[in-house]
Parts: sequence; C-alpha cells; structure tokens
Amino acid sequence: MREGEIKQGLLDSWYQGRTLVIGHAGSTVYTPANTLPAFELALAQGADGIELDVQRSKDGYAVSIHDFTVDRTTDGSGRVADMTLAQLKELDAGIKFGEKFRGVRIPTLDEVFETIGKQPIVNVEIKSDSPDTDGVERVVADVIQRHDMASRVIVSSFNPLTLQRFRAILPDVPIGFLFSANMKIDTVGLMQQLDLPHEAKHPHYEVIDADYMALNSAYRINAWTVNDVAEAVRLRDLGVDAIITDVPDVMLKAIR
Repeated sequence: MREGEIKQGLLDSWYQGRTLVIGHAGSTVYTPANTLPAFELALAQGADGIELDVQRSKDGYAVSIHDFTVDRTTDGSGRVADMTLAQLKELDAGIKFGEKFRGVRIPTLDEVFETIGKQPIVNVEIKSDSPDTDGVERVVADVIQRHDMASRVIVSSFNPLTLQRFRAILPDVPIGFLFSANMKIDTVGLMQQLDLPHEAKHPHYEVIDADYMALNSAYRINAWTVNDVAEAVRLRDLGVDAIITDVPDVMLKAIR
C-alpha cells in the first residue's frame, strides 16, 4: 500500500461517513481557549476531537496558545517566541476568562496528549506568520512521535511553507491547509506553486457551497469556525467532513 493510500485509509477510519464535531481550542464559550479545562470539557460534551494552536517557546517547547503574544489571554505581556516555558508557566491563562479559572496555565502539547489520551482526534494548528522557521515543525513532530499520536493527529496551518516543512519531517501524518476568503497573502497560489500534497482543506465556512465541495472532492473538508445551528446543518448536508466549533454540545445536537 502506498503512502497516500495509508493516510487516506486513516482518514476514512476517522470520519466513517459522518460529519465530525471538533472543539475549536476546546469548548471555548464555557472555558478559556487552548487550556486543559477547555479540551476536557469539549470531550466530555461528546466532541469527536479537539483543535488547538501550537507555537514554539524560546527554549524549544510546543505550547498551546493562539495569539503570537500572551497579552490578550493571560495576565502577562510579550511574544510567545521570546519567552521560555518557565516564563510562560508563570502566567495565568484563566483569570481573564473568569475567577473560576484563576490559576489555569498555558499547557504544553505534551500535557495535552497526556491529558486527553489516544482516543480523540487532534487537529494541531501550527501558528506561523513567517516564511522562515523557528523550528516549530520539528518540535511538534517530536511530540507527536513521543506520544505515538501519528494515527490520531492532523496538522494544519495557514502557512504553506510550514506545512511543507512539517511534511518533510513527518510524512505519515495527514496535513490540512487553512484559509479564508480575505487572506493578505495569496496562500492558495503559494500552495499551488509548491505543489504540496495534502489530505484536507480547512476553509472558513463562509466559502463553502456546492460548487466548492465539487471542486475539492478529492480532499477532506474541515470547516471553521461554525457556531450557528443553521450553518452546521447546511454544511453537514453539503457533505462537509468536520465542523470545528466553539460550542461542541450545540453542534452535536444540531447535526446528529
């Protein structure tokens, strides 16, 4: 069996002809995004898996946080890439969401895998806004291998060069190309220029219609970020493979 057929068989085993519900940074209407409580709640609500954002700390750890700075989601300030893991762990990643979550910390990707186990599907989005790399692709690949998660992970990014680098390091893990209608850079054109094989497309849900599905029938289509019930039903009926959502409990009721 060829490499592409192996990955396709893996994806078939995930989807099984149904639309999956993936918790966007966990279950983030109820809990602080990209934290262990958010991931645990999404799975407790019945989500098929979780999506999380990963960056590299200054000293080479894969950490789960969305923004390139810690300012919005923690009580600290500064760029994630300029801070060591010890510095990041000093920050409170829950207090801005509410007093109930005081003391919640930024988790490492290792901690996420240790917490959720091997059953859920994990969409690891690598955050990168540069044509160059700080080594985040290697760090993520090492964590996936260390926890034997290659059969439960899909790696996505808005940055085609990031996907290209990751694919070269860990070719047996499926990858997904993230994009929306109003990208500042023509990343769709760059993906075509790179001629990079990929198994999934992760478009913003607003670009998806019947024509889009027909044109991209060779790919798994995982839509983000879907929080409206009517949109979820529309996407399911179009044959979208997964819905990435802030409210897994609501979406599960809508489409199952």
